[in-house]
Amino acid sequence: MALTRVSRRLVPDQVFDQILSDVVDGELEAGESLPSERRLAEVLGVSRPAVREALQRMAQARLLQVRHGGATTIREFRRAAGLDLLPQLLVRNDELDLGVARSILEARLAIGPHVASMAAERSTPALVDTLGKAIDALDADVDPVARQHSALSFWDHVVDGADSIVFRLMFNSLRAAYEPVVEALAGHMEAEVGQIDAYRELVATIAAHEADAARVAAAELLRPATTSLLSAVRELEEV
Repeated sequence: MALTRVSRRLVPDQVFDQILSDVVDGELEAGESLPSERRLAEVLGVSRPAVREALQRMAQARLLQVRHGGATTIREFRRAAGLDLLPQLLVRNDELDLGVARSILEARLAIGPHVASMAAERSTPALVDTLGKAIDALDADVDPVARQHSALSFWDHVVDGADSIVFRLMFNSLRAAYEPVVEALAGHMEAEVGQIDAYRELVATIAAHEADAARVAAAELLRPATTSLLSAVRELEEV
């Protein structure tokens, strides 16, 4: 287990990040028992309450199997964890995990068009009006980062229109993973957030209850930036 001493700033967060990294990287294997709180505190140079808080977070993320009176063991995170873990997986130890980034982009392109088609099936005048205002706000933005946030707000309303709690929770998790890297992605995302006419075409299909057309319009809107980002990720993976 490749643990190192951590600084005193945000100690539980750093303990959580270290153990998570060891789980994801395979330093801690599924079924393996964790050392005691006391031993972890000694190795990391932190207090037992800090270790306890970090382990509680691990358990809440379904990464640990805690047995009262018994050993605390590692769970296979690919089988046990939920989408709420994405932000922690995307950026670990201040570094972007390219494999996770690629997975998020692929999911975005797969899910977005389907959500748009559902919004078209369930469209209401209120939704169409809200989407129109969201596009007006996007069109008025000149800052690349602000435009991305406005685009996120647009898709937030599309997800509302789809009226699916599953897709809502998925969107929340994808957004939480995406927002910390918005500034870094501004150049690639301009190919998408600058297509105001494409956004308006998508809204027109939603307003007309044309589910298939909405799916196509959403895919055409999302594909250029997604393809560009996927190419950049693949290039970095090959370095």
